[in-house]
Amino acid sequence: MENYTYNSYILQLEGLNTSKDSLYPAFLFLFFSYLFIMIINVGITILIFMNKNLHQPMYLLFCNLPLNDILATSIVVPRLLIDLMRPPSERLISYYQCVVQAYIVHLVGTTSHTVLMIMAYDRYVAICNPFHYVSIMTNKMMIKLTVCAWGVAFVLVGILLGLTTRLSRCRTLITNPYCDNASLFKLSCESVVINNIYGITFTVALYVGSIGAIVLSYTSIAVVCLTSKNKSLNSKALKTCSTHLVVY
Repeated sequence: MENYTYNSYILQLEGLNTSKDSLYPAFLFLFFSYLFIMIINVGITILIFMNKNLHQPMYLLFCNLPLNDILATSIVVPRLLIDLMRPPSERLISYYQCVVQAYIVHLVGTTSHTVLMIMAYDRYVAICNPFHYVSIMTNKMMIKLTVCAWGVAFVLVGILLGLTTRLSRCRTLITNPYCDNASLFKLSCESVVINNIYGITFTVALYVGSIGAIVLSYTSIAVVCLTSKNKSLNSKALKTCSTHLVVY
């Protein structure tokens, strides 16, 4: 019969399962990947803020993505590196730390979609309404769009984790290298039907919303480009929109 520990505030992370031969190569790979990601994203952010020629809505909105990457990488990889050098029995984390890590993991994942949605809107205004672009995409509007992108993610993920933290826990093993929502609610012996329904609805709405925004904005842009004989406009649309699509 399985033993249960109810509402324990100390959890055990499964971590990465590596053999002794692959331990140090895996550590070095993660470590140098972490350095590379941090250097690239910090460099991009500094470049945009230091170069006045890049103080345009498109680039300033894009700054949200490297900041997002920095946050995501910093909350996951250092912990993975530490746990990698520990035996499985010593990979312990408090419940509250686990919840915070899970929240940030889902927050940055959601924000990456919402930021790309507001970038799609920026491209739509720039190509479809170029004469009013400066008056529409003001600093105030960029702040509103950025707050909206992060605020929506903040609320939606807050509800997601709120539904999980209400559950009592009867297990202590996180069967994942890091904490996420699914791993947390699997610790419970209660019904997680509500969690599953909200999680599926949240995921579907996020993807449909982000893909829908991209499709609508780029369909409008394509119509403008096809009906316009302005080669300069078409070239601008191709350059800016192709970059955005590659990022997506």
